[in-house]
Formats: sequence, structure tokens, C-alpha cells
Amino acid sequence: MLSENEISRVLAVTAHPDDVDFAAAGTIALFTDRGVEVTYCVVTDGDAGGFDRELDNGGMAELRRAEQSNAAKAVGVTDVRYLGHHDGTVVQSLELRRDITRVIRQVRPDLVITHSPERNYRFIAPSHPDHRAVGGCALDAVYPDARNPYTFPSLLLDEGLEAWTVREVWLNGGPAPDHHVDVTDTFDRKLAALRSHVSQVGHLEDFEGFLRSRFSQIATEAGFGEGRYVEAFQRVPTL
Repeated sequence: MLSENEISRVLAVTAHPDDVDFAAAGTIALFTDRGVEVTYCVVTDGDAGGFDRELDNGGMAELRRAEQSNAAKAVGVTDVRYLGHHDGTVVQSLELRRDITRVIRQVRPDLVITHSPERNYRFIAPSHPDHRAVGGCALDAVYPDARNPYTFPSLLLDEGLEAWTVREVWLNGGPAPDHHVDVTDTFDRKLAALRSHVSQVGHLEDFEGFLRSRFSQIATEAGFGEGRYVEAFQRVPTL
């Protein structure tokens, strides 16, 4: 497993704008505070989310990209990349594996954070089909695609993107978390990031109370005690 001082670049690959903030914004803030370079790769345009249907036909996608960029700044991230796949229709495919492989080879991260491809029956919300498809493709892009120079040869021959080996993946939202990060000190920044997604959460009553309850429950279950907030992941070594 990677030690803290071995992580200098992180890539978060998520399905929708706001996914990384729900799952990992507190952890991301801890990384950027240490000087770690963090890049977000958002697979879909997010146009199937939100509640203001006057913004259909492209307006919602543009709004959600702006919200995600603002949320990223709250936790110290300025490099946000959007792949533009359609929200709600993502499936595991060679095309998506190639697109994620391209970003991995561009960013060359030590660690990738992404969705679990497994369904979580205890807490179903993270198991959106787009999440599971993106998680599966991101894992395939990490191993074997990004490290194999003969996979998607045009990435090397036409774009000059050399093979890259990601050393570890952290999965969020799955049924078997085994790594817990205390984000108590950065929880206010996680809240600020999530509040940036007005189109998604602006209608919710006591949204902050829900978040504090959810992440304090994770802390308690993981043995951190009262008054702490924790984000949970499953660590996957890839070497």
C-alpha cells in the first residue's frame, strides 16, 4: 500500500459533477493542503440531474460544469476535465476505457479515486448505474490499459502518451470499505464544495444536518468516536 509521502499526484474519476464532493472532498482537501496535485475527471455532462427543467437542452450541463469547477476550488483543485458522455446512459465500453486511459497517461497519478463497480445493498445511493460503469472502466483503464503501451496504440503513436502504472486505487461507495480518512478538520470545506452544487442540493431541507449525520455515522462505525467525520474507501493495490 502507498504511504502518505509516496502520493504526489491524484486523479479522481467520477461519473457526474458533485460525485467527488459527496465521496471524497474532505480527503481531497487534505491532499491539496499537503501540496499534492489533484485532477478531477468527470465523465458525464450531468444534464440528467437537477430539478430546474427550464435548463434542458444543454443549459443544465453548462450549469453543472460551472458548479463543479467552483466546488473544486473550495478544496484546492483547479484542474477539472470533462469527458462529455451523456448522463444516465454510461455503460462499460472500450471507448470509455480509452478516454480514461488517455487522462491517466496525461496526469500520471500515483493514486486514482473512483466509484466502486459493485452494488451496495446497504446504502443504494452510490450504486447509480453510471457510477458502477465508470468505476469498472476506471479500474480497467488502470489495469491493464494505461500501463500497456500496446493498448489503444493511437494514444502513444498519435498523441505521444507513454504508458503509466497507477500504483493504487481507492474505491468509494462500495460494500466493503477498508480505509477510513478522518476529515473533521476539512469538513467545512467539503460542505462548501457541496453547497456549490445548487442545482442538485438547493431544494433540500437541512442538507448540512444530513451530511453531518451521514459522515459522523461512518466515523462511529469505523471506531473514530463521537464528534468526528470520516470518508470511507476500499483500497486496491495494483502492482
